[in-house]
Amino acid sequence: MNTHVPLTPPRMGTAASDATTRSAGSGRRRLTVNITPVERGGRIAIGLAAVIVGVVLLLSAGSALAVVLEVLLIGAGLDLVVTGALGHCPLYQRLGHVPASLRGSA
Repeated sequence: MNTHVPLTPPRMGTAASDATTRSAGSGRRRLTVNITPVERGGRIAIGLAAVIVGVVLLLSAGSALAVVLEVLLIGAGLDLVVTGALGHCPLYQRLGHVPASLRGSA
């Protein structure tokens, strides 16, 4: 009896649902772009603003709760900057969301 349990979920089999593709000749995976150029710019701008505001507030934090909230703000800002710079959102991938303007290019 085969008791092998796969560690990864089954793939949907469509190009739009696959968020990564194999690079030719290497074991590395390349992320596909699933964020529009306008959204990428917005994510980077808002993320940078959140990081800057979080750092400024962190320098004058008075309580432990304030420090925790400001660190969370910095983390959320960094997430926005990274996803905007890469053009790939793991949450969009998980939900199967592909913007209409990117559906034809996938």
